[in-house]
Amino acid sequence: MSDTDLGTLDAQTLKTLFETRRASPLEATRAALARIDQFNEAVNAYVHVDAEGAEQAAKASARRWGQGKPLSPIDGIPVSMKDLTEVAGMPCRSGSLTSAEGLCDTDAPPARMLREAGAIFLGKTNTPEFGWKAVTDNRVFGATTNPWDTRLTPGGSSGGAAAAAALNMGVLHQGGDSGGSIRIPAAFTGVFGFKPTFGWTPQWPPAKEPSLSHLGPLTRSVRDAALMLSLTSGPDPRDITAIHAPSPDFRVGLEDGVRGLRIGWSPRLGYVENLDPEVEAMTAKAAKVFEELGAHVEEADPDFEEPISVIETLWFAGAWSVVRTIPESRWEELDPGMLAVALKGRDIAAADFVMAASARNMVFSAMDAYHDRYDLLLTPSLATTAIEAGHNTPPDGRFGDDWLNWAPYSYPFNLSLQPAASVPCGLSKAGLPVGLQIVGPMLADARVLAAARAFESARPWERLSAPRIRH
Repeated sequence: MSDTDLGTLDAQTLKTLFETRRASPLEATRAALARIDQFNEAVNAYVHVDAEGAEQAAKASARRWGQGKPLSPIDGIPVSMKDLTEVAGMPCRSGSLTSAEGLCDTDAPPARMLREAGAIFLGKTNTPEFGWKAVTDNRVFGATTNPWDTRLTPGGSSGGAAAAAALNMGVLHQGGDSGGSIRIPAAFTGVFGFKPTFGWTPQWPPAKEPSLSHLGPLTRSVRDAALMLSLTSGPDPRDITAIHAPSPDFRVGLEDGVRGLRIGWSPRLGYVENLDPEVEAMTAKAAKVFEELGAHVEEADPDFEEPISVIETLWFAGAWSVVRTIPESRWEELDPGMLAVALKGRDIAAADFVMAASARNMVFSAMDAYHDRYDLLLTPSLATTAIEAGHNTPPDGRFGDDWLNWAPYSYPFNLSLQPAASVPCGLSKAGLPVGLQIVGPMLADARVLAAARAFESARPWERLSAPRIRH
């Protein structure tokens, strides 16, 4: 099998090849590194690549497979880590000129879990400064661009991970989501992104607003996401918010489908006014697929008001918690947008923060009541297809100057702590991916994954090939 072929395979297929000695982890790693060499210059997904370390780890993995003693089903599988996550032996710049340039000496929880499972770390993927916005550019490494059209952004803040996933520059890609940062780039780049129930994947150091942050996978298939989540979930003594229970195997029940489920379809959540008509039409068509699969689908909005003021209060305060630790003499090195929201956070009174933290209960309670009636909620992932790179919002002004206006479907479900996924549902007339969001009740991650897998099986996604990269 050629390296090119190996570089496009999913984790389950690679595992089978390793077991049967038809391919080795070293060959798979070299194939992934070759794809990074081939494509990264065009999209700037990776900001650090450790080819030597990856090859050494792959050789050790090959020995384990040769002895019939792999550490896990992903032993030898190439992975990437977002550059907000500490990985021993790699830098963690967080997209900021104010960050330390040295190498980390410890693994954050997901890195520890992946290392213990034998995964091969290829490197770190790009993010906006401290993950503060929904597009990916920073003053350290520049902008990441969208493989479908490099004039456009892949979204953010896990934009590097999404671009890497879209081009198979590795197999499993770690992202983080505090307001849509997994689902937004998944939708813009046509990959699968999953935000698990809050606390399933532990974190350390804490995110800038720890109560909003969910860590999860970006992959080319639902199966790979379920596998990765199974091996990166569970307790860690450094994270008080983590679910202190053994991680389930999220592959169990993955093929159960959606027959008999009650599913609500909400194209506007009851308050979204600005939605691209083509996105609305494509996601409505995707929702009907679930009826073909045996579910009962009806249009029904959740009963909560737009919570943008709640997320902004929490988000701005979190940004200030980061900036206040940076000497004021260095603030000019920060992304001006990051500094602006942090200074807004500085002016938030403690009582207002507590009130916002309490106000998120309106979303939680409304969704709890919604799921008494519906097993799942479907929405568009975003209100638009990918926007122009170098801008936080479309430069034509149709969404104003706040990225939350074009991502109104994502942040409510950070407030409510629920599992939510973005699954590709087709290409627009301009040839850009559109995502469908699937939301489930707290701890119903397996149900969301099974629904995404059912949709993926019914509507196999058109895969991106190298010639699709447009400049």
